[in-house]
Amino acid sequence: MTPSTRQASKPTAGIRRPADRSRDLALVAVFAALVCALALTPGIAVGGLGVPITLQTLGIMLCGAVLGPWRGAAAAALYVLVGLVGVPVFANGGAGVGVLAGASAGFILSWPFAAFVVGWITRAGARRGRTVLGTALGALLGGIGVVYAGGIPGMAVAGHLDLVTAAGFCAPYLPGDLVKVVLTVLVAAPVHRAFPRLTR
Repeated sequence: MTPSTRQASKPTAGIRRPADRSRDLALVAVFAALVCALALTPGIAVGGLGVPITLQTLGIMLCGAVLGPWRGAAAAALYVLVGLVGVPVFANGGAGVGVLAGASAGFILSWPFAAFVVGWITRAGARRGRTVLGTALGALLGGIGVVYAGGIPGMAVAGHLDLVTAAGFCAPYLPGDLVKVVLTVLVAAPVHRAFPRLTR
């Protein structure tokens, strides 16, 4: 066998095979559908601006925690895109670009970034053998921190409020979001034990 033949016979590291790409697309679609399904649960409007408490953010946390940063962000972005083009997949059947004029706009736009952060921190923890800790930190910093960082300014703009007042409107969401962090860990940790390369 010539050197050139041996070189050609080696597996090409870092190149995605069609089967891998098909699997990635399927996972992105499935998790985008999961967020859609969680959005079907009735939202509970709280605060003066009426931004509802929903299970959507649980889906966003799961996107990143299970799929990793890039595929998780892609799943969240697909969900947002589907809603913005007019499919009623947002809370309480909301749809279309008109939702970006409301108090929920900042939350909605933050979701792909939140999923990325959740996935990035979860993957870092998993690589160090600390999947549970990484998932918990990822869900806290991404699923709550990033989402609130986008949502609070959006509420302030829509409601003509200062940031402190808008942050006060978010206080009722925090206990439920902490429960979602726990649920994310309970779901994602066993998945990572079964499929340790899933987040890559």
